[in-house]
Amino acid sequence: MLLRWLARRGQACARPAAFRRSRSLATEAPPAFPITASCPEPTCSCTATPAMPEGLEIDHKTPLNGLISNYAQHVLVCTGQNDWPSRIEEANSGDNLAADLRELVGRGGTFSDPFHNISVLNSSFPSSAPYPPLELQTTSAYLLPDFKYVPFLPRVSFDSVKALVKGYLLPEKLHPAHQNLSPIHRDRLLRKPAYQSLLWGVREVNDILVLVCGHGDRDQRCGVFGPLLRDEFAARLPDAGIDVLSGPVEATVPAAASLLPSPATTVGASVSARIGLISHIGGHKFAGNIIIYLPPRLKAAGGEAHPLAGHGIWYGRVEPRHVQGIVAETMLKGTVIKELFRGGIKQGGEILRL
Repeated sequence: MLLRWLARRGQACARPAAFRRSRSLATEAPPAFPITASCPEPTCSCTATPAMPEGLEIDHKTPLNGLISNYAQHVLVCTGQNDWPSRIEEANSGDNLAADLRELVGRGGTFSDPFHNISVLNSSFPSSAPYPPLELQTTSAYLLPDFKYVPFLPRVSFDSVKALVKGYLLPEKLHPAHQNLSPIHRDRLLRKPAYQSLLWGVREVNDILVLVCGHGDRDQRCGVFGPLLRDEFAARLPDAGIDVLSGPVEATVPAAASLLPSPATTVGASVSARIGLISHIGGHKFAGNIIIYLPPRLKAAGGEAHPLAGHGIWYGRVEPRHVQGIVAETMLKGTVIKELFRGGIKQGGEILRL
């Protein structure tokens, strides 16, 4: 019997590697969300796809599935600007929130953890203006896919940045690979909810966030596609019953810091979205690149649970002609479009692939 087993084992090992891979893929569990193979053809007169600069063509051959950076959370800094230096931490001679955050959680930073990657991006969303006005400059930030909005991060002290990192960004549980660290080192890498009380007016995000890579100073392809796709989404979302919000999020400074919940909303009833340009997320050759964050309380058109509520969905090779279909399939129905899908993320940091 041992000889027969060895013979069968040898035959299996002799099979071509491609066969073994396809067999493995065939036995994987199907994704826990609905999928459609391709984006529907538009019924609207959308903007034409622009020609790319010479030598900066779009890659239409490489499979997109899985081409997503490994991260536990995005910190989306609200700069109110549409473009930034190639290295965002160099803006304003290095005096900016992205630089401060990367000093703490970037590679080699004080709280850097290779098993809990925190990605810092700039966005074109404006920061909230404190009301009543405070006599100091503040910056706002989104935490995704935690779906939290931090309206006021004072720029006069590094303490607020440390409070953001320690109170909201560090993991609640360490990866098993850290078990050999000293107790002090392990404790330093863990989240401390007590620091949350140092930040004012943190609230849940209840708007759909459409993030379009428009980092033209980093790559001209995104510089061309970014504004076009932003404007196309702004034109198509109202047709689907989704209000497009612009301007800063209105926020107040409460007597004590608290997480302010937002009520659940239903697509087609009172759903709102914000559209912003963001800095480099990788994969310029797959422009246009977008990430759609769908809030946890979002409901589908009929009031049932939205299949992608609480998810961030990455799409690549998006052209203006795809926007209407993305709104209909992904935002309204909760369906992932396979031909455009780069990957996704769930609350808790689980990365999704097909």
